[in-house]
Amino acid sequence: MTEKPATPATASASSPVRVRFCPSPTGTPHVGLIRTALFNWAHARHTGGTMVFRVEDTDTQRDSEESYQQLLEALAWLGIDWDEGVETGGPHAPYRQSQRLDIYRDVAAKLLAHGAVYEAYSTPEEVEARHRAAGRDPKLGYDNYDRDLTEEQVAAYRAEGREPVLRLRMPDEDIVVHDMIRGEIVFRAGSIPDYVVVRANGQPLYTLTNPVDDALMEITHVLRGEDLLSSTPRQIALFRVLVEIGVAQYVPEYGHLPYVMGEGNKKLSKRDPESSLFHLRDSGFVPEGLLNYLALLGWSLSADEDVFTVEQLVAHFDVHDVLANPARFDLKKATAINGTHVRLLEPADFRDRLVPYLQAAGVLGETLTEREAAVLDQAAPLVQERMNLLGEAPELLSFLFAADDEIELADDARKQLKDSAGDVLRAALEALEPLEDWRAPALETALREAIVDGLGIKPRLAFGPVRTAVSGRRISPPLFESLEILGKDSSLARIRALAEQLG
Repeated sequence: MTEKPATPATASASSPVRVRFCPSPTGTPHVGLIRTALFNWAHARHTGGTMVFRVEDTDTQRDSEESYQQLLEALAWLGIDWDEGVETGGPHAPYRQSQRLDIYRDVAAKLLAHGAVYEAYSTPEEVEARHRAAGRDPKLGYDNYDRDLTEEQVAAYRAEGREPVLRLRMPDEDIVVHDMIRGEIVFRAGSIPDYVVVRANGQPLYTLTNPVDDALMEITHVLRGEDLLSSTPRQIALFRVLVEIGVAQYVPEYGHLPYVMGEGNKKLSKRDPESSLFHLRDSGFVPEGLLNYLALLGWSLSADEDVFTVEQLVAHFDVHDVLANPARFDLKKATAINGTHVRLLEPADFRDRLVPYLQAAGVLGETLTEREAAVLDQAAPLVQERMNLLGEAPELLSFLFAADDEIELADDARKQLKDSAGDVLRAALEALEPLEDWRAPALETALREAIVDGLGIKPRLAFGPVRTAVSGRRISPPLFESLEILGKDSSLARIRALAEQLG
């Protein structure tokens, strides 16, 4: 085996940036995974570099085509694109690991011939027994026993029918990681045992496939989760050998992104509802708002700017500014930031984005009628300033599309009706029935004169019964504009119906 270079080659500062997003297609996309994709994408776009999207799909038990399609859907919805990879192609195809098995076998053979990996026959039980015999903790892991087996020992194991795994020979010196986010991290010599890169059945493991793909795809910067930090010295050790045998040109730089924490400062679990990207989308997050908040999970534009556009993120993102401390996913803050982006939408765009949520709730059909389109055109501007999530649209707007006899009073709306509600509604009917100008200003004037002036009820309480009558809700879009949209006949029918109920 040739002697290791004292200073392994690294990507030069002038090398074009190449980053990668390489998920396993298991389960539904979660915010931690997508935050990793976002930071890689932002780094590539900020530096004018290349984003590679490959899929690590060699776990046939857990990987699924459905999850793969969900990954594509999630990235497309958020506007995170890539320059090379699945669905796009590129000079390092194929970009699915399941289609690259011959490549891994070839590299494994070169590593074996080079002496960087060796055949290991010890069973876990034998390793544990050796630790016990030596008075060591039996859970210490592999003890590097097979490093220097004699030909006779190998022959004896073969005769027993044992098939070896392949293990990488870890170097006998410290491994120093110059982490772009965490600074210098030293892993002491001897602290990491030789590890398996190929199973006994010939199946390559992540410990081999991931660095080999990074090497062949010329990745310059590896930005990934903090949970993978413990595997980094293993990858660097393998990369050094890949450089020696000509598979890699250099060792990439590493940056480990902070954990995303959930409630109670526990690591956000895939099972937490707020961690599901599609749950957040279905509740009414817009891509602009969610991307903004995900960027704040470890990075910020400035100390006093929480709201920014994707363009601002790309213009200012520097991976060295990412914080090492865990970031907490705060659903309330995420929702508030989303609300700011909702209000920044162009009115026509906002109106169009409401449609799928109204359709999903059964408020609108697959195709909008002419009347439904007209109502939505009038109603959307009334609620844009009031909404944080697009998913609030059905609750706020459904009464405008419902038949008059379909209005049901919500419990909280019914409970807030005072004893005077019947008198208020009768006064409203008396004021509105003769009215010919059915526009918001005239409606407001007529109702104020009848209820505030005529009945002496405070303005803050005066119109609650009318609001409840026409919408069934305690909170609705502005009342007078809502009455205008509903029209005279529907408005009067609804007010009359509640007045009769109350007696």
